[in-house]
Amino acid sequence: MKPQLKPLDQQVIVITGASSGIGLATAKMAAQAGARLVLVARNEEALREVEKNLNAGDRVMHVVADVGKREDLERVASDTIRHFGHFDTWINNAGSSVWGRFDEVDDEDHQKVIQTNYWGTHYGSSVAIRHLRTRGGALINVGSLESAAALPFHSSYSASKHAVKAMTDVLRVELQKSGAPVSVTLVRPPAIDTLFNDHAKNALPSAATFPPPVYAPEVVAQAILHAAEHPQRDVYIGNAKMFTRMAQLAPGFTDWISRSALYDMLQSGRGDSHRQGALHNEDVGDVVDGRTSGNYPGKVLQSSLYTRIAQKPKTAAASALGALAMAALVVRRMR
Repeated sequence: MKPQLKPLDQQVIVITGASSGIGLATAKMAAQAGARLVLVARNEEALREVEKNLNAGDRVMHVVADVGKREDLERVASDTIRHFGHFDTWINNAGSSVWGRFDEVDDEDHQKVIQTNYWGTHYGSSVAIRHLRTRGGALINVGSLESAAALPFHSSYSASKHAVKAMTDVLRVELQKSGAPVSVTLVRPPAIDTLFNDHAKNALPSAATFPPPVYAPEVVAQAILHAAEHPQRDVYIGNAKMFTRMAQLAPGFTDWISRSALYDMLQSGRGDSHRQGALHNEDVGDVVDGRTSGNYPGKVLQSSLYTRIAQKPKTAAASALGALAMAALVVRRMR
């Protein structure tokens, strides 16, 4: 059965990792569109502040939860159904990270990243489809460019996002085979200007940074919410598809770029005042959640033409035909 997704203003949407970054940007846009929201994160103080600032009354609720614990996400689902009666879209966005050379990162830190990123998405997907399988809706998992193209110093994060992709692909096929009316989408952002590196634990000599291009979290939020209304398999943000294809078709060349350029570019040379990050805690000292954007010092792109075109192929085709027609008219008049 083909999934039939509702307009946002008729949906109840669950968002994990909603206290900052992509999750918060998605919550703000969804609230503006009239959706009812369930905000999920570990930081209760930040969630309360976000809920207050959204100013949406009983259309928004929050649930404090650690996505790495199945029982916490079971509680998210039951609280949501108790409050709203159901949910239509579940967005697995929460994530964590540690930067450092593979053999210089503690096993405990590697395990925490996998627990949050993979098992958090696994548990969230399992809990969500139990409900969505019968009534229909959308499951949206936030992967990464690193779902295909691994970065130096990011072994456990890249591994977790590879695993999220594989699990999402298998789940999609199984749901389709059973005829369940559930849209399963994997969103693949590249570098995004959030509090990601402030929240990440860091074992590098200096603060980690992302190589350009870097995109605003709102670019990802727009893509996520489009997928909540329009069934899609994969959503690539910005240059993520180009690097994905490069990793798939030219793995040796991709390794060379990682060795020759990315290895040094990922190390900023600046001091890091948040080395412990929020990997094992819900906050980072003076880094306050409740912000969508981070502190990236370079240019931050506010849109992705590729993503807009890919998500609206009919509109893109019409625009292309219009441009060709205009070009033909200009050429005719020049003759």
